[in-house]
Amino acid sequence: MTLDEAVRLIQPVNPESAAGAQKRLDRLTKPLGSLGRLEELALRYAMITGEVKPTVPRGVVFTFAADHGVAMEGVSVYPPEVTPQMVLNFLRGGAGVNVLARHAGVEVRVVDIGVAHDFGSTPGLIQKKIMRGTKNLLREPAMTRAQAAQALQVGVDLATEAAREGVGLVGTGEMGIGNTTPSAVITAVMTGRAVAEVTGRGTGLDDAGRVHKIQVIEQALERHRPDRHDALDLLSKVGGLEIAGLAGLILGAAAARVPVVLDGFIAGAAALIAVGLQPLCRDYLIASHRSVERGHQAILDVLNLRPLLDLDLRLGEGTGACLGIGLVQASIKILTEMATFDEAGVTERD
Repeated sequence: MTLDEAVRLIQPVNPESAAGAQKRLDRLTKPLGSLGRLEELALRYAMITGEVKPTVPRGVVFTFAADHGVAMEGVSVYPPEVTPQMVLNFLRGGAGVNVLARHAGVEVRVVDIGVAHDFGSTPGLIQKKIMRGTKNLLREPAMTRAQAAQALQVGVDLATEAAREGVGLVGTGEMGIGNTTPSAVITAVMTGRAVAEVTGRGTGLDDAGRVHKIQVIEQALERHRPDRHDALDLLSKVGGLEIAGLAGLILGAAAARVPVVLDGFIAGAAALIAVGLQPLCRDYLIASHRSVERGHQAILDVLNLRPLLDLDLRLGEGTGACLGIGLVQASIKILTEMATFDEAGVTERD
């Protein structure tokens, strides 16, 4: 399925299936609405998939890795070589996302979409490299429109393949030193907020470092003047390859009616790109948590998403998505495994 086909195939969600699921929820052995947002999640899943009584979905988190030319401008406290080092850590199962994925029973698939490193034949790594990192967005466009479209297509293909395998929940993850900078640029453009309002400390910048990062972003916007009404223009001028891959993943999953559990700030920026390309995909998104990274709340506001958790997370990788997938699966178990008053022989309220 091509990117254009995925955009065309995305349909509005189905409220009729949610109505059927609501009837069952209201017959379960509990006071009406007493499981709160778990019930809301079950309804959301039913509305997206069209299934009134679904099986518990299998979850997979895709962690896209890529490097960023803008990292040379001192916008991160970590050097670029950490990106390939962390990719190998993911593959060994030693990162935060791996631990939480094991806890939640979720598979992690690691994708090299633009790391400035040659991994050779590395077992377990999905190799889809478009280029060895983006260009320095302060000095020139991060990538061409063709490269951005190619990276989007990688995400579409991976989501399509996962849906064919029977994956029922897709989680978003990423790794790339410097990637909060392109995410802040995208957020500023797509939300209309001031750069300073949506630019945080990333991996731990001090006050002076954050001021410098804001200046880099403002200068990049002045240089490139991306069109907020052309998401591909924005993505190619100031985006990242992993952000593009995630945006394509969202579009491909929505085309297959598979819910997408978003991680934090970078995943949110990717969601802004995906919704810019196809507004209907917004209804397929579930926000796992609210990141402490400045700017994430602005993304959630624009997308009209209410996060499931608020744990002061800011790691990325797909850590929050793992926890969110666990909550969605719990909501489906409530819907399908809990007894109704009739089934349990329990007397209902007067």
